[in-house]
Amino acid sequence: MPNSHKTHRADYAVVGSGIAGLRAAIELSAAGSVLVLAKSTLSDSATAWAQGGIAVALSDEDEIGLHEQDTIKAGDGLCRPEAVSLLVEEGPKYITQLIEWGTEFDRAGTKLAFTREAAHSRSRILHAHGDSTGREISRALLARAHSIPHLHLRAHAFTTELIVERERVTGLRFIDEADGTLHELRGGAVLLATGGLGQIYRETTNPEVATGDGIAIAYEAGAVLSDMEFVQFHPTALAIQGAPRFLLSEALRGEGAVLRNIGLERFMKRYNEAQELAPRDVVARAIVSEMQRTQSTHVYLDMTKKSAEFLRKRFPRIYETCLSYGLDLASDLAPVCPAAHYVMGGVRTDLAGRTSLLGLYAAGETAATGVHGANRLASNSLLEGLVFGARAGQAMMKDAPAGKRQPGALPGSPAPMPDNSSSTPKEAMKNSGKPSTECVMRKKIQDVMWREVGIMRSGKELADAIKQLEAMELPKSEKPGRSGHELRNLHTLALVIARAARAREESRGSHYRSDFAYRNDEDFSKHSVVQKGKDVQFEP
Repeated sequence: MPNSHKTHRADYAVVGSGIAGLRAAIELSAAGSVLVLAKSTLSDSATAWAQGGIAVALSDEDEIGLHEQDTIKAGDGLCRPEAVSLLVEEGPKYITQLIEWGTEFDRAGTKLAFTREAAHSRSRILHAHGDSTGREISRALLARAHSIPHLHLRAHAFTTELIVERERVTGLRFIDEADGTLHELRGGAVLLATGGLGQIYRETTNPEVATGDGIAIAYEAGAVLSDMEFVQFHPTALAIQGAPRFLLSEALRGEGAVLRNIGLERFMKRYNEAQELAPRDVVARAIVSEMQRTQSTHVYLDMTKKSAEFLRKRFPRIYETCLSYGLDLASDLAPVCPAAHYVMGGVRTDLAGRTSLLGLYAAGETAATGVHGANRLASNSLLEGLVFGARAGQAMMKDAPAGKRQPGALPGSPAPMPDNSSSTPKEAMKNSGKPSTECVMRKKIQDVMWREVGIMRSGKELADAIKQLEAMELPKSEKPGRSGHELRNLHTLALVIARAARAREESRGSHYRSDFAYRNDEDFSKHSVVQKGKDVQFEP
């Protein structure tokens, strides 16, 4: 390794500062030194963007068994039952702990307030500040993490690759974006909790940081990925020209919002008896079908039966954001269209976050635990990050004990960078003078994925996508920065998704093939698995 690399050591390395990474880091801090790396600010994660809430069977009218049934039903025959059992059974314990750590969920009087979302048979969604649940959980976890002396948090540290020695992951390399320096971090175990990959699509509700980095570097290191064809498209993202695809939470439909086509006709009854509260994949496909039928670029979400006072209180962030684009949800119809939202697949793990590589763990959206099957049930994602983040931390301590080192400052590690930088990915790209070819190539990948590997797929379109992606020549650089690595990661995963989607010749959950428009349990009641250099396989 060249001397220009600065080397650091920690008992445990965690990549990602969302709910899964922070919960794991807090768990790990009981056993040794922990370094958490975040590629942007510490609070810039999909967790902080999560509006709807967190699902948990804690209300008087609910049962753990019902939450389990709803999750398995939404997963369309592909959930791992043992993973679902763990999620719903351990969820209440970890939610109660979050409350003890200062998370302020909304209440009705002294009792926790629960709401209902699509495909849930009971009101079991906890929310905070109306529609800022993820932000509140993130705040509480960061506050807890900052209070632990030997848990270090480092912002603007972009992880570029894993270090694998004798078939074991022993560390990672990262770029310090503040000065462009290269660093090496050695640790007893590495956890990847970098969130999802929504930026692979032209239309996405995901933050700019969601470029699939953890999944991609695990794949490059030889780890097994699973279920990558299952990408969930949220049905209702704000569709205003020039505005980002801001998510209009499912909870709006849970509170009575209805969908109308451009002729202002309610149309969901034609597609599913549950209408607006049908599972996400059903609603997303119905909207696409309706847009095609009426030759429009959007449909409308109608919340006008609710007062401005109610909306301001229940959905303050959504209401204010829509107002900033000239829309008053109390009196105006909101134009919406589907957008890429969540990947059910990821790095394949066992029930404790272990991947196929020794020393490497994954949790949250980066991992494929099998808990979501072919289609994630609304508001189960934050719960998965919480439960399986804690479980991964426990497994890391068990598998790689920290030894006799005294917890304390990490040898050779600078003080953690403060989380007050205004730097954003766009600014970083601009300031570092990156060639625009990277932006052009990123847009090409996003367009191909949206057109050919989107909500409605076919064998011909998938073959075309693979051909176009394989023909792309990525710009080469001797010393690529963050945007160069992100581009490579997006390209790698675009091909993985397209190949897995072509291999699954059926329609199930979020994966819909117009040329195989039926579920085929005989051949495909299995999980797709893929490893670098190998064809897609299907395993139970």
